[in-house]
Amino acid sequence: MTELARYHRGLGARLAPDGIPLDYGDISAEYATADRSAILLDRSHEGRILVGGDDRLKLINRMSTNDLSALAVGDGRATVFTDANARILFRAECYQRPEGLLLISEPGRGPALAAFLRRNIFFGDKATVSELGAATAQFALQGVAADEIAGALAKGLDALPIMGSCDVEAASVTAILLRRKPPVGGHWSLICAAADAVALHKGLLELGRPLGLRTAGSLVYNILRIRAGRPGGVELSRDYIPLEVGLWDEISFSKGCYTGQEIIARMESRERVAKALVKLRLSEFAPAPAPLFAAGRAVGALTSSVEAPDGELFALAVIRASYFKRGAILEFEGEQAQARVIDFAGAPPPFIERVVPRA
Repeated sequence: MTELARYHRGLGARLAPDGIPLDYGDISAEYATADRSAILLDRSHEGRILVGGDDRLKLINRMSTNDLSALAVGDGRATVFTDANARILFRAECYQRPEGLLLISEPGRGPALAAFLRRNIFFGDKATVSELGAATAQFALQGVAADEIAGALAKGLDALPIMGSCDVEAASVTAILLRRKPPVGGHWSLICAAADAVALHKGLLELGRPLGLRTAGSLVYNILRIRAGRPGGVELSRDYIPLEVGLWDEISFSKGCYTGQEIIARMESRERVAKALVKLRLSEFAPAPAPLFAAGRAVGALTSSVEAPDGELFALAVIRASYFKRGAILEFEGEQAQARVIDFAGAPPPFIERVVPRA
């Protein structure tokens, strides 16, 4: 067990096998705190990869959906790596740093993404790939007071754009600060050397104490993710094409070639998308994955579902776009539970409202 894991356990955490806290003994309080103040999470299971060399932007740009060719130091952009059929392999947030291009992957995907990048470095490419997961730790401030707490770390952070980065110091620890897309309130990540992790976590808790900051685990993070309609897990897999799971804003339609581009470009130019990620409310809890039906006909699949501590049920599903209608009722096979369509999730293509029925 690492020093950080022992520290979390000393705070009352229940740990997952990878050492990441699931909760700290009171999920209800953790969940409520995100909406009234802010929570501090250990997100060290998210992958951290540093791509160095003069061709680092060229390498990632030719391999993924977004345009990173002119990314300035301090700026960031999310992108998706797809296969020849435009199916999702990896999603990563890319931050241009003085030391290289920092990629943040989905939890548990860092080593696989690093290996994938290395396999695609061609002879003559001036690029290196370093997997930083074991050498660093990563924490997240999230919630309605997260921006205020982060702002106490350094002057002028309110001007840092979402997907921007800078260096800060907290509790005598130098850390990389990332401003990220928020599921609720603000969302900031801090990355430090693994040896400094406990000191940084303690310093952040002390800094945020006056504003009600408390520790929270990955179970609450998952609730907030699903509630916000952010794709994750199975939604970011080979089962889907980026446009189908609300990643429209992570694709460039004006850049050069990348693997899978032809299919994605065709969907955009023809204004046709077969499936769409939607938010659901369930009449009773149903575990994902599960097929969904309308009038006995299969229309998609439940991909994420969760019951919040207050009893509210949140879910995501990928359904045929032609069956989208706000308020529509979908059914589960052989069960009484029903799912009501609330809205699209993520960032759907702007044309989709013109090709599906309206409520």
